[in-house]
Amino acid sequence: MESEQWVPTDIVRGVAFYDQALSHDEQVALVDDLRLIAKQAPFFRPITQRGTPMSVRMTAAGQFGWYSDRSGYRYIETHPSGPAWPPIPMSVLRVWRSVVPATSPDPECCLINYYADGAKMGLHQDRDEADFAWPVVSISLGDDALFRLGNLTRGGTTESRWLRSGDVCVIGGDARLIYHGVDRIAQGSSTLLSNGGRINITLRVVR
Repeated sequence: MESEQWVPTDIVRGVAFYDQALSHDEQVALVDDLRLIAKQAPFFRPITQRGTPMSVRMTAAGQFGWYSDRSGYRYIETHPSGPAWPPIPMSVLRVWRSVVPATSPDPECCLINYYADGAKMGLHQDRDEADFAWPVVSISLGDDALFRLGNLTRGGTTESRWLRSGDVCVIGGDARLIYHGVDRIAQGSSTLLSNGGRINITLRVVR
């Protein structure tokens, strides 16, 4: 089923931003759906190749989840504890279909990252997918996050902007491999999540 295409409110370094794309009620419904996912596939804290625990906790839905340990970064078809990942909720698919071209396939991975106070994500590229023709879609819920955009290669100048609850951004086209990260979370800036913090939903086509 086709969705009405949204219009970006801003484009920075080729990344499209849709400020306040989701109403409060839509955000609450998304959080409820994510809670159901977490009951089937509990949050876990991956480690880097160096053996250091990441500051974010994560889980996933769809055909694949993203995973990291001493063996490297990769997609896996089941939760680390064994069960298959739950399906991606329609509330999430609706956002994807509203911001990507109609010819795009649906995402195969819905990665869900939880940022507590003090959590961050260093500058990185999303490049574990087989085909970079498809965009990466990010949905922000909860506390504000200071989002940093770099370049297609490491180094050089960067730009930062705040992502707020209900914001959506799309990393695609010529900017598909841009370096990006989260510098910090503004604790207490949102009341959406009962325990505070930020949830970031990231949608990707894996194969």
